[in-house]
Amino acid sequence: MEATPLLEIKDVSISFGQLPAVKNISLNLYKGNTLGLVGESGSGKSATSLALLRLLPPSAQITGSITFAGQNLLSLSEEEMRRHRGRDLSMIFQEPLTALNPVLSIGEQIAEALRAHNPAIDRKSLKEKVLSSLRQVALPDPERRIHDYPHQFSGGQRQRILIAMAIINQPRLLIADEPTTALDVTVQAQILRLLKDLQAQHDLSMLFISHDLAVVSQIADHVAVMQHGEIVEQGPAETVFLHPSHPYTRKLLASAPTMTTDRSRPLAEIP
Repeated sequence: MEATPLLEIKDVSISFGQLPAVKNISLNLYKGNTLGLVGESGSGKSATSLALLRLLPPSAQITGSITFAGQNLLSLSEEEMRRHRGRDLSMIFQEPLTALNPVLSIGEQIAEALRAHNPAIDRKSLKEKVLSSLRQVALPDPERRIHDYPHQFSGGQRQRILIAMAIINQPRLLIADEPTTALDVTVQAQILRLLKDLQAQHDLSMLFISHDLAVVSQIADHVAVMQHGEIVEQGPAETVFLHPSHPYTRKLLASAPTMTTDRSRPLAEIP
């Protein structure tokens, strides 16, 4: 493991007016690793991910530092940040049908993501790269379907399209915000396998955000658990899942049914 993390979040707090959303958190993510950020809805996970890309609304106040490859992202101008966003750091949003533009074909939307950072690219190369990204995510018949619109695809296929858009500029860090939430378990497993394969192929680092501990256990090297905007526990995934030290982590684990769960007893409630 490298001595210097690719991404270092240090003493970061986020508030909206007088309402704190994230409280003094610190996280490290190393090259080629996956950090799972876990917590229930409202714990501050998505606010943290949006802060990395500087996509929070103007009403948000952020303190601390977010260092990516040696640069403090919070100190960059918007123009400088725009050069990084979608190229060095890219994001898969949790709801594909909302994230995709319904009036543009999927080919146009992926091409737009590529053109934003390669304005001089010629039309032939553009199409080849778009098709290549769709093949990488195993979208069926990409040559024909490149002209189709988001509503013509299934939920799992739309998620693959979003992943293709996120990786087309070959980012170093991929932020996956609840990428499997709306999918059934079979498709969910396929998407997780796809993300693992892409990570290996492109030497990606990944911040994987989810409320689902079972999903995170399949993909993360390290895990950080958030509650009410704070990191209450973090460490290697195996340690956190097999030997949780914080009561909230134990509650999260106990609230998720498994094949060995006693169905005659209620699941643990999360306070």
